[in-house]
Amino acid sequence: MVRWGFWRNRTHNLARMSLGDLVVAFFSYYAVLVYLGFAGVALWLTALWFEGWVPLIAAGVFAAVVYPLAWYLIHRWVLHGQYLYRSPLTAKVWKRIHFDHHQDPHNLVVLFGALYTTIPTIALVTIPIGYLIGGSAAAALAFAMGIFSTLFYEFCHCVQHLNTTPKSAFMRQIKKYHLAHHFHNEQGNFGITNYLWDRLFGTFYPEPKLRPKSATVFNIGYTEEMAQRYPWVAALSNGTRGDANPRRFRSDQGEAPSPRAGR
Repeated sequence: MVRWGFWRNRTHNLARMSLGDLVVAFFSYYAVLVYLGFAGVALWLTALWFEGWVPLIAAGVFAAVVYPLAWYLIHRWVLHGQYLYRSPLTAKVWKRIHFDHHQDPHNLVVLFGALYTTIPTIALVTIPIGYLIGGSAAAALAFAMGIFSTLFYEFCHCVQHLNTTPKSAFMRQIKKYHLAHHFHNEQGNFGITNYLWDRLFGTFYPEPKLRPKSATVFNIGYTEEMAQRYPWVAALSNGTRGDANPRRFRSDQGEAPSPRAGR
C-alpha cells in the first residue's frame, strides 16, 4: 500500500479520530489524490471537446442519478454475493474490497475502495451512456461526475465510522442506517449516501428492531464452515477471521496497535 506523510506508520482507527484528523487523512490519501487527478483530466477534456451546455447538463444529471443505483447493485449483489470467496482467483480481491471492512469496520486503511476496482467501474458506468447522450465532452463530464460522486461517498462513509455525532441531520440519519448495516443486519441498508434504491427494492430498514439480528453481520456469509470449504480468504486473514464480533483493530501489517493508534 502506498503511504506517505500523514499515512506513514499509522493505523488510522476511525473510532479514535476526530473530524479534523479525518479531513487531513482523507485529502492526503493516495487514492483520493488519484481520483482528483482523473477528475481534473476529465474536466479538461470536457472543456477541450465542448460543443454545448445541454448535453453536458444531461450527462451530469445522468451520472448523479445512476451512481447510487450502480453502487446499490454492486454492494448488494457483488460485495455481499457468496461467490467471490469461492475461487482462489477472486478471494484476495473480495477480501480487500469488502470482507476486511466488515471484519474491522473502523479501520480506515480497508474502508476505501481499491482503485483497480473503482476506476474501471466508474468508467464503465458513466462513459458509454455519457457518450450516447452528447458525445466525447458529455462522456468526459459524466466520468468526472462519477469521480466526484465517489469522493463524496467515500468521505461520508468515513464520517459514518467516526466515534462522533455529526452536526448535520442528513449525516446523522445516513450514519444510523449504515451502522445498522454493519452491526445489526447486513442484508439491508446497502446505500451509503442514498437509500432510495433500498426503499424501492425492499432492503431498507429505518430501525434495527424491524429486522432480526444477523448471525453473519461481521463475516458477511464467510462463516467457519465456508472457511473450511474455501480457505483462501481465511489464509490471507492470518487467523483473524471472526463471526461474533468485529476483530480487534489491527494495522495492515497484522500488528496489534498501540494505545494511541490512529492518533
